[in-house]
Amino acid sequence: MDTPHGAAPAADSIDRHIAHWGHEVPDLDPTIEGAVTRMQMLVRHLQRRKEAGLAQRNVKMWEYEILWRLRSAGEPYRMTPTRLAEGLGVHPATLTNRLDRLAKSGYVTREYAPQDRRSLLVTLTEQGHAAWSATIGEQQATERALLAPLSEAEREHLVVLLRKIAVAAESDGPPLMPFID
Repeated sequence: MDTPHGAAPAADSIDRHIAHWGHEVPDLDPTIEGAVTRMQMLVRHLQRRKEAGLAQRNVKMWEYEILWRLRSAGEPYRMTPTRLAEGLGVHPATLTNRLDRLAKSGYVTREYAPQDRRSLLVTLTEQGHAAWSATIGEQQATERALLAPLSEAEREHLVVLLRKIAVAAESDGPPLMPFID
């Protein structure tokens, strides 16, 4: 694909990876290998940047994910531990330990549901909301910087192409990690 200036983009580490493995695996499809390996590399890049930003605020990734999931529930930012565990894809026992730690840090509260004393509700506190909010701007800046080499039209086209792949992947069943329940 050409850059906005008409010249082909410079070779990257994935091009070198494909050149190497093309000799080892003669039927390697360089287009598929290039697309998939670049997606994997970019996800790892974003993950490292996110973890570094969270570490600067003394927030662990698992803490952020619980806070994010509660925030995504909308006001009053609460849900049952069962729903939270399902949304995060973690075992309930693992979640219980993590919620204990988050409650001790003041990020969440746990209380019985008013309509059913057998059911617990986990609620995001103001402190938890602030911890989550503090990371969002930096993450958005990281994502903008990642896509900055693309024009607006190229970003829109990328979204269309990735959506097409996501729809096909989701046709096998529900997403592995639903973003909003």
